[in-house]
Amino acid sequence: MNFPKYVVVLLPLLFLHAQAIIFNIQNNCPYTVWAAAVPGGGRRLDRGQTWTIGFSDGPKLAKIWARTNCTFDASGRGSCLTGDCNGQLQCESNGSPPRTVAEYGLNSFGHKDYYYLSLLEGFNVPMEFRPTTNGCTRPIRCVADITGQCPDELKAPGGCNNPCTVHNTTEYCCGAGRCRPTNLSRFFKARCRDAFTYPEDDPTSTFICPEGTSYRVTFCPN
Repeated sequence: MNFPKYVVVLLPLLFLHAQAIIFNIQNNCPYTVWAAAVPGGGRRLDRGQTWTIGFSDGPKLAKIWARTNCTFDASGRGSCLTGDCNGQLQCESNGSPPRTVAEYGLNSFGHKDYYYLSLLEGFNVPMEFRPTTNGCTRPIRCVADITGQCPDELKAPGGCNNPCTVHNTTEYCCGAGRCRPTNLSRFFKARCRDAFTYPEDDPTSTFICPEGTSYRVTFCPN
């Protein structure tokens, strides 16, 4: 069957927006980033560009982050200074620290979405994670100059490491006994109060929306 040209153009858009959940990932940084999503893959985003991902049924757990200072060849192989995922443009695995991460569990416990920003793997790019549908309006942000203010022991090329990455001890990584904030985790919390800064930061850092909510992730929000 031959469709008119305008129908051929509209069909992919109609299919995408028929999906239950839409993620719009926008780059407002004054530099190029290579957005990553697991599941979802990866995409180069120059300043002002947006990448839209649609899910018919949200994954139980997924992550979105920005990679910086990347080079890739025609086959999609290369490397990034921060957030690199095994040298692939199309990410299939988690990225390397430091990286600011938007995490979400969709349609999970109690038919709710759980969304949060994580600094458990450090910080590389300012970020906002905002629900856009279902009457859910609570944005979460981490926009401080953490890289510029990073303590010397946590400094990394292109970002700021989480203390667990650097020290790898139960004091910073938990895993045994009581898990408490540390002076180094408080450095992050003082600048990004909405974000996860140590493994049991849940009470102040996990946010909830009705199932089926769509979201926007913005790198370098205004």
